[in-house]
Amino acid sequence: MSGRVIAAGATVGIVVLAGAVSALAGRSADKATQGTPISVLPSPSEFVKRIDNKYFPLRPGTTFLFGGTQEGKARRVSVFVTHKTKMILGIRATVVLDQVLVGGKREEKTFDWYAQDKHGNVWYLGEDSSDFVNGKWVRSDGSWQAGVNGAKAGIVMKANPRVGAVYRQEYYAGHAEDMAKILSRNSSVAVSYGSFQHALQTSEWTPLERGVLEHKYYVKGIGNVRTIMVKGGSEEEHLVSITR
Repeated sequence: MSGRVIAAGATVGIVVLAGAVSALAGRSADKATQGTPISVLPSPSEFVKRIDNKYFPLRPGTTFLFGGTQEGKARRVSVFVTHKTKMILGIRATVVLDQVLVGGKREEKTFDWYAQDKHGNVWYLGEDSSDFVNGKWVRSDGSWQAGVNGAKAGIVMKANPRVGAVYRQEYYAGHAEDMAKILSRNSSVAVSYGSFQHALQTSEWTPLERGVLEHKYYVKGIGNVRTIMVKGGSEEEHLVSITR
C-alpha cells in the first residue's frame, strides 16, 4: 500500500540483477518526476462505493498478510480492509489499516484512505500514519489528507495501466510525494501465496528520498503480491496469505 515506507521470497540472483540496473532506473525515475502533473480529482458524484480495480481490489473484511525482511530483520505487514469509511472532500473513502512489525516489534501503523471513480481508477486521499517510538505512537510527518494544507489526492492504481505511464500517487509538498511508473503488464512473480504470470510491475519512488527505489508486483484479482527495494536499502515483502 502507498501508506507504507518505499519497499520471501527473493533469490540472491534477482537482488543482484536489480542492484545492477537500479542506478539507471533511479536516474530515469528522478527525470520522470519533473513536470509530471497532479491528477485532477473528479467530483464526488464520479465515485462509486466499491473498490474492485482488477489490480487493486479492496473488499471490506479482507486481511492481507505479508512476510519479508528489512535490513536483515524479519518484517511482517498486516493490511486490513476495514468496513469503516471517511468523508474527504465529499467523497466516501474506504479505510485500510496497515500495521508493520520489524524484528517482532511494532514499528508503524497507518490508516490509508482510498476511493474508486466510475472509470475504475483508485484514488489515494491520504493517510494517518504513526511510528512507534520509545514505547508510544508518534504521528508521522508523512501524514496528510487531500484538501488540507494544500495536499492533493493522487492515483494509486489506474483503471487501465499503460506501460511507460508515469503518475503521482500522492502530493503534500515536502511530506508525501510518491510517484509510480508502469514497467510491464507481463511479469512473472513467485511468492509464498503462489506463482503468477502476467503480473503488473511498477517502479515507485519519491523525490524526497532520491536514493530510494522499489519495484512492486500486482496480480489481477488479488492486488499487490511483492515489493522489493532495488536501491537505497535492503527491504522486501511478499504476500503470505489472504483471509476474509
